[in-house]
Amino acid sequence: MRLEDIKTPAYVCEITKLKANLNLLNYVAKSSGTKVLCALKGFAFSPSMPLVATMLDGATCSGLIEAQYAKEHGFKEIHTYSPAFKDDEIDEVLSISNHVVFNSFNQWRHFATKAKNSNASIGLRVNPNVSASPTDMYNPCGRFSRLGITRENFEFDNIDGIDGLHFHALCEESAKSLEMVLKAFEEQFSKILSRMKWVNFGGGHHITKAGYDVELLIRLIKNFSKKYNVEVYIEPGEAVGWECGFLIATVLDIVDNEQKICIIDASAECHMPDTILMPYRPKIRNESQNGKFSYRFGGATCLAGDIVGAEAGDPIYKFDNPINIGDKIIFEDQIHYTIVKNTTFNGVKLPSLAMIDESGDVVVWREFGYEDYANRN
Repeated sequence: MRLEDIKTPAYVCEITKLKANLNLLNYVAKSSGTKVLCALKGFAFSPSMPLVATMLDGATCSGLIEAQYAKEHGFKEIHTYSPAFKDDEIDEVLSISNHVVFNSFNQWRHFATKAKNSNASIGLRVNPNVSASPTDMYNPCGRFSRLGITRENFEFDNIDGIDGLHFHALCEESAKSLEMVLKAFEEQFSKILSRMKWVNFGGGHHITKAGYDVELLIRLIKNFSKKYNVEVYIEPGEAVGWECGFLIATVLDIVDNEQKICIIDASAECHMPDTILMPYRPKIRNESQNGKFSYRFGGATCLAGDIVGAEAGDPIYKFDNPINIGDKIIFEDQIHYTIVKNTTFNGVKLPSLAMIDESGDVVVWREFGYEDYANRN
């Protein structure tokens, strides 16, 4: 199938670009000695999971459902963390997972007996109260954060059975940001690091973004691991799927109200929610900064604010040539975070999942319809 023939809306992953990301992450792992985990909260594109599971060291999961998903797709290691585990799920979590990380000493005490009798390596998440994040919505160490134990609340004499520490303080950040966070983390928790078997540096490492200082990351990991004699884990999500896929939509109509507005069969609210929450303005293929023809793009939902780029304050897209009804529109870099958050609000169909293979052919892996809406309502 050619891309122009694909039924829209659809998320499309470009396998050659995904492999390039995975190769770079694999280089980091081999050069530093770290283990790189795919954070499923940021990238869980099912057609590509067999490849990701083969090339990375494991998956990091946010609870039982993601752990089951990681097991189904054959990840070598499964690491599971949740702000709070449920009594009726913890047994399966412990049986599936290689690592289980608790968010508080309350949770650790509650499940300690089961945890110690399992084969899982147990950790605690800490909050170093230092972070680098572009927005409060994505700041795990912001004021009043529920994620992780602060130094003031850490029970240093109650760590029997604890193998490791986990922190997560970054979002789309550089190796320099990690260096800053590591300094604070060491200052607060160094007295017990020699007793740990592993430390998880969390996610938010923008490793595959152009300009990221990969060699600094490698040095930071190697130096930390040697200093404390611990195994280091990192768990990027966005870096796995960064710039290796897009959302393609069709222009259904064009209306005019002081500005030409294209109504498309995709939706910012349903299919690109991360652009609203961050917020950021997704790029459109072939847009032109000085183009003569300008448009807004809105979804075919009843929500007035379902306008692409509106929350970021820049909803106008310019082109050198006019847009026509029936044209295909490609929103770049839309298969990390957005895909795992999409919804069927307003009965809008979930986008199909497709892959562009190394020969350039498009293969549709899964299509969605009424049952996907009805089964979750």
